[in-house]
Amino acid sequence: MSDPRANQVLDEVIGKVDIPDSAYEKAEQRYKDLATWLARPESKCARFSPHVYPQGSFRIGTVIRPLNESHEYDLDLGCRLRSGVAKTSHTQKQLKHLVGDDLEAYRLARNIAERKEEKHRCWRLKYADTLKFHMDSVPSIPESAATRQAISEAMVRSGVNSSLASAVTEFAGAITDNRLPNYDRLSNDWRVSNSEGYARWFESRMKLAGPLLERRAAEARVGKVDDLPAYRWKSPLQRSVQLLKRHRDMMFRDNPDSKPVSIIITTLAGRAYQGEADLESALRRILSTMGNLVNQGAPRVPNPVYPGEDFADKWSDPARKHLDLERHFWQWLEQAKADFNILTSPKGPDLLLESAKRSVGVLLSREALTKILGQATTQALLREPVAPPGLSFPPKPITPTKPAGFAAS
Repeated sequence: MSDPRANQVLDEVIGKVDIPDSAYEKAEQRYKDLATWLARPESKCARFSPHVYPQGSFRIGTVIRPLNESHEYDLDLGCRLRSGVAKTSHTQKQLKHLVGDDLEAYRLARNIAERKEEKHRCWRLKYADTLKFHMDSVPSIPESAATRQAISEAMVRSGVNSSLASAVTEFAGAITDNRLPNYDRLSNDWRVSNSEGYARWFESRMKLAGPLLERRAAEARVGKVDDLPAYRWKSPLQRSVQLLKRHRDMMFRDNPDSKPVSIIITTLAGRAYQGEADLESALRRILSTMGNLVNQGAPRVPNPVYPGEDFADKWSDPARKHLDLERHFWQWLEQAKADFNILTSPKGPDLLLESAKRSVGVLLSREALTKILGQATTQALLREPVAPPGLSFPPKPITPTKPAGFAAS
């Protein structure tokens, strides 16, 4: 049975690690503003039916505060041109620069001082207002029906429900990547990406905690949980991922290039989660299971919505051999098990204060911890005793009632 003290302690940690809803709302304002810009008549992209949407941790509600508050947040966006652009009509380079020209005009119109930066797959714009973040926009076009069908069938073979596989593959797209040899010539060989499909898969895992999410929707006074943005679900799975990412960041704060990437942690956690309704139970399940979900051979950590893609392919990349990525993943997992075992087995405020500071870089309140431990002890004393298996307590004596008409003495 889950220890109420452990969940309250983890809630205290989450309160220090999570970002406020206002930060999500700020990011939402930014990408919607860009979407409006690209759809205006003067935009080069307007006639190609542009669609701008969030990707990554902002999309699924697992953003965490950086260890250094001066660091930027990553806001990953997809910028899909849904009609009029195809692999037979445009090269990846042409698509990327079509989007890039409109992003440059947007930068100038919004007085963004730093020049846009070209990355392998995207364009980066850096904001420097009340919420410091950079916005990475990945150009894409819809993937072909034949490719989507092949991906759906591969998902079913990997164990994904057929209706879910069919639904999420509708979001598959082809993205630009300037490292590909055919980047600047017409070719059918583009990289496949399905960030929105991944988000829908992750949401399907969160929905295993159905009653909890229904309460979230009721509290927000909406008809169903899908009417809430994912960051307001606050599911045990999301919070587990946030804790694991924070622990990872703390452990590798002096060696960030070797740390396990977020997509591996998020994917393994999503697969391990089984609908636990409280954070401690979810975290224990995830930590005890996720290592068993790493395949012995490639793909070591398959993309659940594109099983041919290996999220852990860099583990065997000769160019990254010096980073020792696989060994560092297993070291992190074992350390996370040990550290969260301490945080979820509270013995006293001093141990919790030290453990939280060391393992997740969080300064907890001694007063709050003392109160949590004291309340839990009181609640345990007031709880009905439970008899050991195979035994039973004698029945409680029945208190006689006074016949009607008797007065209290």
